[in-house]
Amino acid sequence: MNKMQVQQKESKCEAGSSIDKLANHAGKPRIFTVWRKSSMGFQGTDGFSVYDDSGRLAFRVDNYSRRQRYLTKEIVLMDGDGKALLCLRPRILSMHDRWNAYEVEECRNKQPNSKLFSMKRYSLLQNIDKKEVSITKLADNNKAKLVPSFRIEGCFEKGSCKIYSSEGEEVAQISRKTTGEASVLLGNDVFRLVIQPGFDCSQVMAFVIVMDRIR
Repeated sequence: MNKMQVQQKESKCEAGSSIDKLANHAGKPRIFTVWRKSSMGFQGTDGFSVYDDSGRLAFRVDNYSRRQRYLTKEIVLMDGDGKALLCLRPRILSMHDRWNAYEVEECRNKQPNSKLFSMKRYSLLQNIDKKEVSITKLADNNKAKLVPSFRIEGCFEKGSCKIYSSEGEEVAQISRKTTGEASVLLGNDVFRLVIQPGFDCSQVMAFVIVMDRIR
């Protein structure tokens, strides 16, 4: 069973121009199809291509390699038009496979300071897939404070898990993708992501990317 805890800033379900075009659906859950392959075929097949319920490319990750995962220095989450949204970086020599997320502008610095969230494996045992995620909050004394506020339950590897807020509210659900009237299951590289309104879709997608790295 996966468990993840996070705290994030209050934000709407928006992420780049491809998503903003569907702003009239802000009061409804967002449904995405996530394909664990790059939309840029000439750069190889590793990556992510995420499509909305209208079939439009909403998010993409092209600079990705599952075969050389421990050599990855940085992963950039983009919208469907190629605009960079978030930058994900692994922490060097982290025993818990810790990843930090930054605004794109912050990643231009060799040593960025203001991270959006930090995600790590909860246990050193590789067969225990429990993760803890926190977003850095600055306390009144300007000291960074990590406060967990989300969790994941289920199994990401099997394409069946949910993200909950600390109050128990469902944030997002990952499930196997089916097609046709017979509900035929597609391969493990394709799954369905449903994000509830009122949550930042780009950050939820960033959680998915990091889970894929440390699973």
